[in-house]
Amino acid sequence: MTVEAVVPYDSISPFARGDGVETRLMIGRGRVDDPPFTTGTTIFPKDAAAPMHSHNCDEQVTVLEGQAMAEVAGARSELGPMDTSFVPADVPHRFVNIGDGPLKILWIYAAAEVTRTFTDTGKTVPHLSQGDKV
Repeated sequence: MTVEAVVPYDSISPFARGDGVETRLMIGRGRVDDPPFTTGTTIFPKDAAAPMHSHNCDEQVTVLEGQAMAEVAGARSELGPMDTSFVPADVPHRFVNIGDGPLKILWIYAAAEVTRTFTDTGKTVPHLSQGDKV
């Protein structure tokens, strides 16, 4: 069993999501065996956004840096540093960078196997797979 008690952030290779958006998997499959959750960060450049989507599990998102517009089930809320949202499984949502600089979020999924379903197409892909782009 792989157990990593400390994961230096700079040691995590970023996953390019398109449009300059980068995600880093902090804890999840591939890093530890049978994790009870999946967590990481995503950095959105100015004016970038995630497409409307949902997941197969609950998600918590905390803004670490910048300003975000969170759209969850049709409701919009502005979030700043350390503001947190909870998105239940299968609820359409997205985050948009509305600040003047980068938006950095910390996300935590309540599952080891995470999927993303794009609202516009209905297509479901594994989280952080080649189909999981913005």
